[in-house]
Amino acid sequence: MSHDAVPPNAFHKEVLVRFRDCDPAGIVFYPRYLEMFNNLVEDWFREGLKLPFDQLINDRAWGIPTVHINVDFVWPSRIGEFLNAYLWVRSLGRSSIHMAIHLQGPDHSDRVVSKEVLVFTDLHTNRARAIPEELMNELIKFKVPAEKTNADSSAT
Repeated sequence: MSHDAVPPNAFHKEVLVRFRDCDPAGIVFYPRYLEMFNNLVEDWFREGLKLPFDQLINDRAWGIPTVHINVDFVWPSRIGEFLNAYLWVRSLGRSSIHMAIHLQGPDHSDRVVSKEVLVFTDLHTNRARAIPEELMNELIKFKVPAEKTNADSSAT
């Protein structure tokens, strides 16, 4: 199983594996990783893109739903561990963001690797809308060079 290396311009956060994240064996229950991904995306919008979700949703009436997700569960994570969470843009379409998320253990070994597609929508019409130019300029800061992305990242 081959995974892309984390690029230097990836958004990074530390994530504490909490009791609420774990099954009785003390390892992360797999759906909780999807919640961690969503929290990371929300943090990325607030801290990395300077567009908090409350402004995105309440002030601008834009949505950013996940429309596709592909996840590899590589190794278990345990209660009390701090995971390194990385997010970067693989490619951009007119209304779509193709991104990668890697959660790594304290030793930087992959625990969970994901490829996701988010689509910008108008919350009034529930239809895709073009990513605004000012946001596109911020997104590009987290994008890997074209030669580093895989051929499966077709733009929407």
